[in-house]
Amino acid sequence: MTQQAETTGAATSGHGTAVTVHDTIHIGGAWVPSTGSGVIEVVDPVTETVHATVPEGTPEDVDRAVAAARRAFPGWAATPPAERAAALAKVRDLLAERTGEMAEAVTRDIGAPGPLAQRVHVGLPIGVLGTYVRLAEEFVWEERIGNSLVVREPVGVVGAITPWNFPLHQITNKLGPALAAGCTVVLKPSEVAPSAAYVFMEILDAAGIPAGVVNLVSGTGPVVGEAIASHPGVDMVSFTGSTRAGTRVAALAAPTVKRVALELGGKSANVILPGADLEAAVRAGVNGAYLNSGQACNALTRMLVHRDDHDRAVELAAEAAGALDGKLGPLVSSVQFERVQGYIERGVEEGAVLATGGPGRPDGVDAGYFVRPTVFANVSNDMAVAREEIFGPVLSILPYDDEADAERIANDTSYGLGGAVWAATQEEGLAFARRIRTGQVDVNGGAFNPLAPFGGYKQSGNGRELGRYGLEEYLEIKSIQL
Repeated sequence: MTQQAETTGAATSGHGTAVTVHDTIHIGGAWVPSTGSGVIEVVDPVTETVHATVPEGTPEDVDRAVAAARRAFPGWAATPPAERAAALAKVRDLLAERTGEMAEAVTRDIGAPGPLAQRVHVGLPIGVLGTYVRLAEEFVWEERIGNSLVVREPVGVVGAITPWNFPLHQITNKLGPALAAGCTVVLKPSEVAPSAAYVFMEILDAAGIPAGVVNLVSGTGPVVGEAIASHPGVDMVSFTGSTRAGTRVAALAAPTVKRVALELGGKSANVILPGADLEAAVRAGVNGAYLNSGQACNALTRMLVHRDDHDRAVELAAEAAGALDGKLGPLVSSVQFERVQGYIERGVEEGAVLATGGPGRPDGVDAGYFVRPTVFANVSNDMAVAREEIFGPVLSILPYDDEADAERIANDTSYGLGGAVWAATQEEGLAFARRIRTGQVDVNGGAFNPLAPFGGYKQSGNGRELGRYGLEEYLEIKSIQL
């Protein structure tokens, strides 16, 4: 397998910053030129300057990548699960060795602060890969049911289309189970944040993943993404991104009746019931809303508190948000910056009370796509800031009258991805969590579990990622009568 063609410092941005030039894509075990001549510029959101470029891939590139994945599929599917597990273990270990480099790639693309990049953006994917090492070894691939042998087989060639907000994590969420299942993959990373994918492809090569098992085509969603979703040689497409883009992927996939897994948007509620530890719940809720600068599909962007506790909750939230002012990373792009600024202005126009933050950059910051951590109070659930996914550090606090009212507000959304409940007891919290129509709910600060299923109800998507549930997405079930 050949090393990718890459030149560092061969060009400079307008501010004199060195630019890393990736001038190839990865198909059939080799770094090869794209059939197109277009180039995508990747902008550092801290400096607002170009720091890297990648090829603007074409449908012809997708054709080549799919053909390579199809050629590689029979051999990889026939590889014993224990050998696939060993290969994933090597990938995990090599990723751990290159944690610093990978974290730097994520930081340059999306502006994540160094500690967050290492702990979450790289540390979590290492852990996820580890879960699939164990699952590949332990999973029940076939079983007898009466006179039938039920066999689980890989679905085939997978098109993996990943977002920019967690660029490596979303790759490992898809490639981990796909490779464990015996599938081959055509990967399209976000054109906004492709650098982690390039480093990860080097790791896959170094780990000895066979040629064609994973192929990388950089490019835009309307060109490369749509070519993957509609390609007759792709058996399944796994997409993470906006609900709008997800519906387009599903529509393109429908004529070939390929399997579609969608992990889409969210507007998650953090419900604080009377008797809960209000201070702990609010502070945890602010952190849950602002993780990754609010650029998370399961961000806890709606905080529901009893009307009697509203003012104290606002005070606590404003204090917690103020402590983060100037400490969050930037938003990923100028487009995202302007979008979030527009939502903040709209919240004021609609009558929400601005408790802290507001339009503009943090004090003393005159460059980069930084947004002031913002808290709105006295929000009603018909306001845009309560209904629409903002994808920035904007928290809405909504008062409710009683538990029935809280349940109604929490479920009054087109989304259903994440959520949280805080209560005086775990039993009370669990009872309320059962009534929320969403794919994940944390009770009294319950910790994230990479073995538990992650995915949404309603317009937050379909299918599940992580753990055994994620692995099963990439498997067909065959019944053999004996």
